[in-house]
Amino acid sequence: MSYTALYRKFRPDHFEDVKGQEHIVTTLRNQIKAERVGHAYLFCGTRGTGKTTIAKILAKAVNCEHPVEGSPCGECRSCKAIAAGASMNVIEIDAASNNGVDNVREIIDEVAYSPAEGKYKVYIIDEVHMLSPGAFNALLKTLEEPPSYVIFILATTEVHKIPITILSRCQRYDFKRITIDTIASRLQELMEVEQIQVEEKALRYIAKAADGSMRDALSLLDQCIAFHYGQELTYDKVLDVLGAVDMEVFGRLLRHVLKQDVSGCIGLLEEIVMQGRELSQFVADFTWYLRNLLLLKASDDIEDVIDVSSENLVRLREEAEMIEADTIVRYIRIFSELSNQIRYVSQKRILIEIALIKLCRPEMESDLGSVAERVRVMEDKLENGIVPSGMAGTGGILNTGLNVNGSSGLETGSPGTGAADRPALPKAIPDDVREAVEKWPIIVGRASMPMKQYIKNAGLSLGGDNKLLVVVQDGLASDYFAEQEGHRELLMQMVSQAVGKDIEVTVRSVPDKDTFVRDYVDLNQMIHMDIEIEDE
Repeated sequence: MSYTALYRKFRPDHFEDVKGQEHIVTTLRNQIKAERVGHAYLFCGTRGTGKTTIAKILAKAVNCEHPVEGSPCGECRSCKAIAAGASMNVIEIDAASNNGVDNVREIIDEVAYSPAEGKYKVYIIDEVHMLSPGAFNALLKTLEEPPSYVIFILATTEVHKIPITILSRCQRYDFKRITIDTIASRLQELMEVEQIQVEEKALRYIAKAADGSMRDALSLLDQCIAFHYGQELTYDKVLDVLGAVDMEVFGRLLRHVLKQDVSGCIGLLEEIVMQGRELSQFVADFTWYLRNLLLLKASDDIEDVIDVSSENLVRLREEAEMIEADTIVRYIRIFSELSNQIRYVSQKRILIEIALIKLCRPEMESDLGSVAERVRVMEDKLENGIVPSGMAGTGGILNTGLNVNGSSGLETGSPGTGAADRPALPKAIPDDVREAVEKWPIIVGRASMPMKQYIKNAGLSLGGDNKLLVVVQDGLASDYFAEQEGHRELLMQMVSQAVGKDIEVTVRSVPDKDTFVRDYVDLNQMIHMDIEIEDE
């Protein structure tokens, strides 16, 4: 006798055997018990969550001669005929290969004939979103007012492709992804029936890899059992079969990245490749590992969401203390972009190597997250007594590397050198500048992040020609206005809107607050103390 795959062998025959979709099962059983069965159902959800299975159970239940609490008995002639695929009352149609108008017209013609035996004719149309627009239009009228003995069950993984005219004629049921706990528990039950020894840790990894699909979990388990037939299925053996990487490897990789050890990262990737691991799976799992680290940084009471063993949870907590949350977000962004790219290329290893180098070398990128990472690396070096290149001879002031000719919209200079000379005190502060300073809290409140944070801590002074001068601190704030002229232009627009007239805004940077106090006129202090310089 030929072997039957686990997902086929253990396909549920009764509503009570269905796992993870209790909200749907309860509703359908109550409808059957109350004899309030609808004429059209739409089952939508991701693959392997039980759409077709529940459709078949529903078809048996409505035709069952002796239903038990809304579930088919499985013993009557009708139930056995449907289970064997020999019933004329249940018609399964694959819309992927029967998606034309003519196919739908055949259904419409058949609907006119009542069932030879049983109560209902049930049409199960799988992947219904594959029907052509003409086929949907042909189905509309029959779907809205079918004969009393006909039930349509439409199943799809892409509900957004279903016309709204079809949706409005069906009872819609959304199938949820099945939880890891539910899948692992079901696999454990089936392995006891099959009398196969499997580690609980191995089952949980398979459940996680299935991504909410019971069918995928059973198929992966089938594959692992076949590879190690006659042996106990352990966690390490599952990793071997699925080409996955143990979490301990991710911890080693994180340490290499934090040390900016490119050769260590590439060497570890070489080990993974030589072990025959699947690189796409490696990228997905490392991204998930980073997600767990971020959750641990965000909350102290998050163990229920992070599905790892207690041993791995202790290790994760230690590693989460080694890294800042914004750095983790940057790593996740890089690897999320990588996961989108890697599926379309043949040289996956090269893309992964580039991504690892990006993690170790934040200076390769110009976004704010990378700037923050560069600052963190520089601070770590200073704490260890290492003076980064580009800081020697600057007196400890960060060298922003910006042009002083104002082309970037940001003027810079060292204090006491004349580059940021204090402007001469005017006879009176211009009215538009005074109004801008008075309304500065309103301007800050209207700004969005990260500009809001930068201008909130900025100093306000007078530039050349009595322009409003916004003085920000070296680092993230200065980089923000220096990298894109549009940021300064946006600030000018916001100030002009608040004042009610066009006003020129210049941005400069200083290393610290003391430099601003020493070298610039603080308009905020002058205006709020009602100081006005009078004619001599």
